[in-house]
Amino acid sequence: MENNKMETLSTVRVQYSSDLYKLVDSLNRTLKEKDLMFGLALDEEDHDKAIFTIYQT
Repeated sequence: MENNKMETLSTVRVQYSSDLYKLVDSLNRTLKEKDLMFGLALDEEDHDKAIFTIYQT
């Protein structure tokens, strides 16, 4: 049975750094076979913070 729903496993706010996307990209490339996906978004209320999220696909 195929399920296209993603489940959020964890969300954390971290200090923004321009290199964070490199970590997220590496995690996505390395762990996609484990049905994990990682997201990064700039916090709309505080642009010094980023929201890092781990999903199970």
